[in-house]
Amino acid sequence: MRTALVIGTGLIGTSAALALAQRGVTVHLTDHDPEQARTAAALGAGTDEAPTGPVDLAVVAAPPAHVAATLADAMRRGLARGYLDVASVKGGPRRELEALGLDLSAYIGSHPMSGREKSGPLAATGDLFEGRPWVLTPTRDTDTEVLNLALELVSHCRAVPVVMDADAHDRAVALVSHMPHLVSSLVAARLEHAEEAAVRLCGQGIRDVTRIAASDPRMWIDILSANPGPVADLLTDVAADLDETVQALRALQASDEAKRREGTTGIEDVLRRGNAGQVRVPGKHGSAPRVYETVAVLIDDQPGQLARIFADAGSAGVNIEDVRIEHATGQQAGLVQLMVEPKAVPVLTSALRERGWALRQ
Repeated sequence: MRTALVIGTGLIGTSAALALAQRGVTVHLTDHDPEQARTAAALGAGTDEAPTGPVDLAVVAAPPAHVAATLADAMRRGLARGYLDVASVKGGPRRELEALGLDLSAYIGSHPMSGREKSGPLAATGDLFEGRPWVLTPTRDTDTEVLNLALELVSHCRAVPVVMDADAHDRAVALVSHMPHLVSSLVAARLEHAEEAAVRLCGQGIRDVTRIAASDPRMWIDILSANPGPVADLLTDVAADLDETVQALRALQASDEAKRREGTTGIEDVLRRGNAGQVRVPGKHGSAPRVYETVAVLIDDQPGQLARIFADAGSAGVNIEDVRIEHATGQQAGLVQLMVEPKAVPVLTSALRERGWALRQ
C-alpha cells in the first residue's frame, strides 16, 4: 500500500492515518468538517489535499448511520482500488450497500476493537490499535487484493486481525462493548444527584465500573442505533438477573430463617456466575488469564514517583505485569498496586523496602 484516503478524521480515522503516515504511506484526509481534517493534517496524519487519482485504499471512518452513504459515494466516484470501513457495526452497512446494487467485491467491513473516552482528532494516537483485535468481515465476493490491503492496514497499525461473519460480529460487540457501556452509564447515573458526602467515598471500584460512561453520548447514540436488537436482547437478560437479585436481597431482610437462606443462595449464585464469566476475559496479550499477586506501595503525588518505582522493580529483575493507582481522598498521596508473578513478590517487596518505599500489607 502506497496511498490511502481516510474519510472521517475523528479519533479512529486520525489514529489510523497517523499509523499509516508513520510507515511511509501517503495519506489524504477528508471530513465533512474541513477544519477537523486540517487539524488531523497538522498532527502529521497526512494531507488534506485531495488525491490526483485513485488511491490504493479508502478508509471510511464515518458514524455508523452514514457509513453506507459515504461508501457508496466513494465507490461511485472511483476514489480507490479497495474500500474499507471501521464502523462498530457491520451487518447493517453491508445490507444497505447491497440494497443500493453496488458491486461489493472491492469492499470489506472492519472494526478495530480499540478506542478512548475522548473523541476527535486531538485525541488520536498512532499506537491506538497496537496489540488490539481488528475484526475483518470478508465474504465470498471479497477480492483477494482487497483483503490483502485490509490486512496490510491492520499490520501497519500493529493490530491483530480477526476474521468474523458480520452478524456474528454485531452480536459479539453487543455483548462485550455496547451492553456494558449502557450498564456503566446506568451505574454512573445513580451518582448524578447523590449526596456529596457519598460521592467523596468513591474508590477504585466505582471508577472502574463508570470509566466508559464518560464517552460522548452523541457518538454512542449513533452506535446503538445501528445495533439495537442484540443490545436490547442482552439487557432483557440483565434485567431478569436484576429482578432475581433484588428479590434475593429482599429475602435477606426477612425474619424467616428459610427466606434468608434462600436470599443468601440467590446472591451467592449471581456472584459465582460473575466469577465464572470474569475469568473468561482474556488476559495479557490476549492469552489465558493468569493469577498475579499485588504489592501495594504508598506514594506521594509528586513528579517522578512512578518512574522511580518501575526503575527499582527493574533493577530487582521483576517484571510489572499490570498496575493500578488508587488516589487517597483529600490527600496528595495514593496507593500504587503492582501486579506481579507470585514468585516475584518476596524479591520485589525486599527490594522496595531497601530503597525506602512504604508498603501496605
